[in-house]
Amino acid sequence: MEVFVARQPIFTDREEVFAYELLYRNNENNFFPNINGEEATAEVIINSFLNIGIDELSNGKPCFINFTEKLLLMKLPTYYRPRDIIVEILETVQPSKEIIEICKELKQLGYKIALDDYVFTEDNDLAFELLSLVDIIKVDFLHTSSQMRKNIESVAKTLKIKLLAEKVETPLEFEDAKKAGYDYFQGYFFAKPFIVSTHDIPTYFHSYFKVIQSLTETDPRIENIAQLIEHDLSLSYKLLRLINSPAFRPRQKINSIRQAIVLLGLIEIQKWIYVLAVRDSSGSKKAIPEEIVALCLTRAKMSEKVAMALKNSLTAPDFFITGMFSLMDALLSMPMENILKDLPLDDRICEALSGTENDLKLVLDLSIAIEKGNWSDVTNQCEHLGLSEEIAYQIYNEAKTWSKGVLSSESSKPV
Repeated sequence: MEVFVARQPIFTDREEVFAYELLYRNNENNFFPNINGEEATAEVIINSFLNIGIDELSNGKPCFINFTEKLLLMKLPTYYRPRDIIVEILETVQPSKEIIEICKELKQLGYKIALDDYVFTEDNDLAFELLSLVDIIKVDFLHTSSQMRKNIESVAKTLKIKLLAEKVETPLEFEDAKKAGYDYFQGYFFAKPFIVSTHDIPTYFHSYFKVIQSLTETDPRIENIAQLIEHDLSLSYKLLRLINSPAFRPRQKINSIRQAIVLLGLIEIQKWIYVLAVRDSSGSKKAIPEEIVALCLTRAKMSEKVAMALKNSLTAPDFFITGMFSLMDALLSMPMENILKDLPLDDRICEALSGTENDLKLVLDLSIAIEKGNWSDVTNQCEHLGLSEEIAYQIYNEAKTWSKGVLSSESSKPV
């Protein structure tokens, strides 16, 4: 499934790029679809951070991201590093004591805050308190009256807040904004939003709800959480993309979902599961074909069980992940080498998935041979591995039964 994020540049008065605003899009049509703010921002967060990559989108510049009241209360901005984003508070957010406290926390952590489509009011003490925490005020040049703009400009000058003129569509508006002392400029006069796309694996199950339940237990068990994530191809992929992001990138390579959870920590896992739940709550995502999911799960369990039969129990998780991700190129319609460069997998796993023969690849090939009914290949692979054909078929049937059980245990419809 292809995913999209629109990126519109924000310029200085010298027409140099200062930052980008990231905007939600659901296809290549360059306009905002009918979608609620929570879902749009969660989608932007997932696509920019996990699927496309914030570094690729930003070119080293900070990115403005819109946050609704609900997402601020969830402290979603903290999922990014302060240098990566500018927290843009939407005009629908009413100043409150809770919002003020969250903004104070964000400022202490080093985040910059911008007010979007700000409208000046003189009789709101909380609004003035919020202004004291703001770094940038965005002013809509298309819909804000000249008198209101003057009022905002006066307040900004007094409080030493920078001004950003948005929806600047003509050279005259650009010149007017510069003369009025605006620092930054955004609008179709400079550039329309540019859409960046990549491919995402849609979440097939409502697994994150089960993960949330496990995470909120008095004594969360990592083994249980790892098992739930392993059962969902999409969550497994997103977890590895997350841990390979600049904020968390591990020094060592990953060879199991459990290891990824330990390195990332349960709190961070919980944060991202919540984001995924928000993003996918609309039920609008397309499902992965069940047959593809079944093949991935069967290959994963088959490879793991063969490894254990061959007394490789210590590296069984390596075999599981190799099987799980063996169809990733087909799912994403991308070359496997492009996918692997964004995942912090152990070199042996990457080699096997790239076609280099090693013990992981041999076991995967055995599973594929049985799957395709290439019986002579099954005989050759079993001889090579020192495994009887009878045991191989028995393990494959057990793996198939296991994957079928995983699929049938999910009562929720695919999203």
